[in-house]
Amino acid sequence: MLNILGKASSINVRKVLWACAELRIPFEREDWGTGFRQTDTPEFLSLNPNGLVPVIKDGDFVLWESNAIIRYLASRYAGEALYPTDPVKRARIDQWMDWQATDLNRSWSYAFLGLVRKSPTHQSPNEISTSLAGWARHMSILESQLDATGAFVAGEHFSLADIPIGLSVNRWFSTPFAHPRFTAVSDYFDRLADRTGFAAYCKNGTP
Repeated sequence: MLNILGKASSINVRKVLWACAELRIPFEREDWGTGFRQTDTPEFLSLNPNGLVPVIKDGDFVLWESNAIIRYLASRYAGEALYPTDPVKRARIDQWMDWQATDLNRSWSYAFLGLVRKSPTHQSPNEISTSLAGWARHMSILESQLDATGAFVAGEHFSLADIPIGLSVNRWFSTPFAHPRFTAVSDYFDRLADRTGFAAYCKNGTP
């Protein structure tokens, strides 16, 4: 039985839960993180020295980093439909997953922490405005890609990349500010609603 360590509200834990739903992988989950069991204990740090969720234990195999985890699950549990073995198709998926984890995430970090998490150290109006502008610029990149594919982020079919991207789009729409209109992104988010795990792990009331 796959064991997932991390609280269900975490965006990175939700990547793993959504992937499990798509791949029909049974799992057990333990609550770790803020408000639950602490991740700075020797027990948890022996699994992930960064002290971050999620972590999975698949038998004797331990793995951290959310995108690495969902790539592993797709490779381990017959997920070629989501993560094909063809090098070109796989590279395109990896490209968008890595973009989400780096460029896109960095752009929204300050604004999200200030507007949603209400972090007292992220309340500078200028910094929030700068973050929102950068976020919108990155969403315009996604808008262009989705306008080109007319379907999903890496092409005409749903892929592993749509899990982290879909969660980021949910965060975009769930953060309170005046959103620029991105028609292709809105249509894409509606399209994701047909997917297994979307209601439970993406549009589930948690940004």
